[in-house]
Amino acid sequence: MQETVREQVRLRTTAQIAGHPIHPMLVPIPIACFIGALLTDIAYVASAEIMWADFSAWLLVVGVIFGVLAAIAGLTDFLGNRLVRAQTPAWPHLIGNVVALVLAIVNTLIHSRDAWTSVWPIGLVLSILTVLILLVTGWLGWAMVYRHGVGVAR
Repeated sequence: MQETVREQVRLRTTAQIAGHPIHPMLVPIPIACFIGALLTDIAYVASAEIMWADFSAWLLVVGVIFGVLAAIAGLTDFLGNRLVRAQTPAWPHLIGNVVALVLAIVNTLIHSRDAWTSVWPIGLVLSILTVLILLVTGWLGWAMVYRHGVGVAR
């Protein structure tokens, strides 16, 4: 029991404000934006209302901005503590999130085109892939916190 508590204390995050880890504070914003972009892409394909394509574009821009900030905080935690890197889900979580962020950046550029060509089919496919990857990396991030105690204050 004593070793578990010592190990969890050493799994503290590097990027934090007043003892609160920054990465988990930021990640809900890009996740919500990328899911929202998928939903508005679907709404646009179903209705051809330009408003939905515009919503998708703005959601992607906000998601990418906050995704980059979350990535910086996450990378700081990852590189700042070798015990965090040693956790089984750490590498797939990092690589998956980098792939999702790159897809979202490409999707943002695609969505800057004319509405129909920005959403169908490439924009919608990129939105689907991004959300599917985030489902996996979100699960891995959850495992790092709740199973391995990364960033948990005791």
